[in-house]
Amino acid sequence: MDKLKRVLNGQDAEEQGGLGEIVDTTSLSWGTRVKGFIACFALGVLCSVLGTCLLWVPRRGLVLFAVFYTLGNIASLGSTFFLMGPMRQLKRMFEPTRLIATIVMLLCLILTLCSAFWWHNKGLALIFCILQFFALAWYSISFIPFARDAVKKCFTVCLS
Repeated sequence: MDKLKRVLNGQDAEEQGGLGEIVDTTSLSWGTRVKGFIACFALGVLCSVLGTCLLWVPRRGLVLFAVFYTLGNIASLGSTFFLMGPMRQLKRMFEPTRLIATIVMLLCLILTLCSAFWWHNKGLALIFCILQFFALAWYSISFIPFARDAVKKCFTVCLS
């Protein structure tokens, strides 16, 4: 468990200086981080499920779905900030190996909200929700070693 804590905190990957030690002493405890992660992730799942339930509301159902689904994904993504800390997570999000996935994911989140609120286009909102799902999945598996290669091979075998 200590090894997992060190890896998630980034202590194995880099040496800490004086400032890093100060940040660690003033940061949340491991138990509080896990509780924050679980609470934020559960809120994200709840928003996504609520959005799915609101999909069948007459007239504004698709817009409500798009908004709640997007808020759920943002909350789920934000839950990871509790485990690693916001700055370390943001640095990892924009590493070269996941830069494209991060940009596509954030762009889909923004475009979903734009299509729901300003453009009032239900079809675009639904398309961006689907793209959001795939972009977030591709981004998430980038944290698992060799997972992207396995998914690519699986699709290659299925399509050939």
